[in-house]
Amino acid sequence: MASKSSDGAASDASDGMLDLPGLFADLVRCETRLYNALNERLRERHGIVTSQFEFLSHLRDQPGSRVADLAAEFAIGIGATSKGVDRLEKLGWVVRQPNPADRRSSLLALTDDGLALVEAAAGTFSERLAELFAETSGTSPLPAVAQTFARLRAVLERDGIGLPTG
Repeated sequence: MASKSSDGAASDASDGMLDLPGLFADLVRCETRLYNALNERLRERHGIVTSQFEFLSHLRDQPGSRVADLAAEFAIGIGATSKGVDRLEKLGWVVRQPNPADRRSSLLALTDDGLALVEAAAGTFSERLAELFAETSGTSPLPAVAQTFARLRAVLERDGIGLPTG
């Protein structure tokens, strides 16, 4: 079981070994709380949630993506991804275009409204993240943490670990 510090976070085990289950718990709880805080701010200012922002951001940065590309990027099922794109399309922010290389799939593109929305929301997203990390940035090695998670993500993606099974 993870040991807890006075602030409720899991800490290193008493024998000096890293408490990996505690790290996992902290990571998951932080991710959930960050996602929820971003949802709240994006919904308040732009009428979207974080998952919609992430899809729109990906389509802005990777024009011509397919639903399968989004699913792979976010490690979620194709069915859930397609439903998310359907909602964005219904709201007028995304269009499906024929894929000249494969008639079975469509290429996704932002509409002008979708591009304007994601551009406006990007500032809000970055601003809120900066606010949330502000209290820790002076005392924690955020660059090292970011590098560690980038390496972990690269290994997980390289080895196909954690992909949905359906």
